[in-house]
Amino acid sequence: MVDILKEVVKLLPEGVVSEAGFEAANIVVYTKDKDFFLDNRGEIRKLVEEFKKRVELRPDPSITMKPELAEVKIREILPKEAGVQDIVFDEKRSRVIIHAEKPGLAIGKQGALLKDVRREVFWVPTIRRMPPIRSKIIEGIRGTMYQNSEYRKKFLDRTGHRIYDGWIRGKKSEWVRLSFLGGARQVGRSCIFLQTPESRILIDVGIDVTGTDSEQYPALDAPEFDLKQLDAIVLSHAHMDHAGLVPYLYKMGYTGPVYCTTPTRDIMALLQLDMVKIQHGEGREPLYTSEEVKQMVLHTICLEWEEVTDITPDVRLTFYNSGHILGSSMVHLNIGNGMHNIVYTGDLKYARTNLLEAAVTQFPRMETLIIESTYGARDNIMASPQESDAHFVELVERTVARGGKVLMPTLGSGRAQEIVVIIDRLVREGRLPKIPIYLDGMLWDITAIYTAYPEYLNRSVRKLIFHKDQNPFMSEIVKRVGSQKERQKIIEEEGPCIICATSGMLNGGPSVEYFKQMCENKKHTLAFSSYQGEQTLGRRIQNGEKEITFMSSGKPQTYTVQMEVDRVEVSAHADRRELMNFLAHVQPKPKKVFTMHGEVSRCIDLASSYHKVYHVETMAPRVLDAIRLR
Repeated sequence: MVDILKEVVKLLPEGVVSEAGFEAANIVVYTKDKDFFLDNRGEIRKLVEEFKKRVELRPDPSITMKPELAEVKIREILPKEAGVQDIVFDEKRSRVIIHAEKPGLAIGKQGALLKDVRREVFWVPTIRRMPPIRSKIIEGIRGTMYQNSEYRKKFLDRTGHRIYDGWIRGKKSEWVRLSFLGGARQVGRSCIFLQTPESRILIDVGIDVTGTDSEQYPALDAPEFDLKQLDAIVLSHAHMDHAGLVPYLYKMGYTGPVYCTTPTRDIMALLQLDMVKIQHGEGREPLYTSEEVKQMVLHTICLEWEEVTDITPDVRLTFYNSGHILGSSMVHLNIGNGMHNIVYTGDLKYARTNLLEAAVTQFPRMETLIIESTYGARDNIMASPQESDAHFVELVERTVARGGKVLMPTLGSGRAQEIVVIIDRLVREGRLPKIPIYLDGMLWDITAIYTAYPEYLNRSVRKLIFHKDQNPFMSEIVKRVGSQKERQKIIEEEGPCIICATSGMLNGGPSVEYFKQMCENKKHTLAFSSYQGEQTLGRRIQNGEKEITFMSSGKPQTYTVQMEVDRVEVSAHADRRELMNFLAHVQPKPKKVFTMHGEVSRCIDLASSYHKVYHVETMAPRVLDAIRLR
């Protein structure tokens, strides 16, 4: 593979290639020959068959039509019914990205309209759906990518050379080692360090927002970890306990790739920027700045589910749906051309929810499985969806009858959107009164991201999103809270309503502000919908604590909790039954199972139970445990 680009050029007709390079694991060939660009007579297909790699043919920038003329021509070609809006030219890579309300109409039958665009303007067109709700973060990320097109091209080519230019550390033997740098026998700061003779890869790099200073971040001071030698970061999903520390690594000098799905990139950037904003607001020095978040975005390589790609000379990556939040993935790593295969579930949900399909269980090969254990204990059994619906309806009706409001502290991504879909369905079924749902904090922005990627949602919600009058996120009862003034008006003037606000564990964010003003009024209800970490305010209230003290202007102020406190099961995690069912159905059967991302007893309980039932080697590792797999 050392001279793969030379081999590619050699196999193509003489004189047609003006440039050949990498875009990560993909090979891109540029040509100045217009006829060859429009019809390569199967030559590119032959290269794909020869090298078993993705090869793309693009026009050399010198033969593309000028962007201002090309935009006019593209708008002439594509029908008005397609709702074409933004057209952006990635000049260094000869790509034009066309944003349309109805992508199918812009593509045409069997791609006919895209062929017309290629023939007329000599650009490679890509059609993207315009989300029904505008997303500033998506627009900002796309703008950053296009403005830094030349840097992206060089970065992707450098990444490709790392993959294909051969071994740099010397292959002495075949071995695989995992170091658990966080998230082992705990919830938060998930981080696993994978080492092979050639590769150094981090799988998730999270923050424990509830932890003490010494245990808030992964143990990156472990002797085996050296940031300068890190080849790649692989992320399962966007939640801060899995992706919150990534920009800090760029602050410390990392310049390599981050692999994740597109929704994960967008949501994690939003969550990270929100954390920076909150830390500024609290008068604290942010862990990193928006500039480091931007650097992370520029170095992100997005993959679709089940898209196989090389990420180092001896590691191949594939993402699979984990059913947890939008774009969340299980990580499959094929090491040493099949020598060893690892599946890391990240957070998973092994049941179809109101938003997502269930986690998949079929993998090509697997020797080691690393599974979450958030609800891994024997008694961690959740109510059925039918029971949850009935309980939620009763809770809302009870609160509305008192003239009160329901406060639901939620995680930024996943939980609030699930709640909106549930409430919209129950209202349409006539089981809930038509009262407003207010989305506070960044929940509206994340909801916009959910509408931008319907292909990651389950079939039912996907169909609803394609019809504006049925889109649950655009329902007339869903309201956005955009300011402190609006927040105050909801508390003081609004009648019965449901308020979804971050943070889900009451350890910061607007949910705390609502709580302070509502907790001493018996009319209102506090309904937890997510896991409450140890030592968090949410866990303390859930355990029955009634006197809560906050510091205000340097002075303690105590509140007495008189509002009703309840719990609504809207979990994006698998409960004990789902975890055991997942383990029962996963194929092929693993030879080793590691349990993590759970309190100590839950990790141990799940590991013990699986060993007893299936006689498979299991372990609940601790932080800083280093385990050789072969």
